[in-house]
Amino acid sequence: MSDDSSSRSAKVEPLRKARPCPECGKPSQREHYPFCSDRCRTMDLSRWLKGSYAIPVVEDESKAEDDGRG
Repeated sequence: MSDDSSSRSAKVEPLRKARPCPECGKPSQREHYPFCSDRCRTMDLSRWLKGSYAIPVVEDESKAEDDGRG
């Protein structure tokens, strides 16, 4: 075998598109993707567990009124 083949580096495409950390904006790290560190990952998880990311539900009162008029 020739050493020429080992000296050439193969271009490897990343599996995921590089993105900034959603918490602090620093470049994300592969082992913590999409976050930059375990700290940012833990902060995000804490928000999920507290319910900070919950979508507020507004009940449509007009539908309830229409059902009772029948």
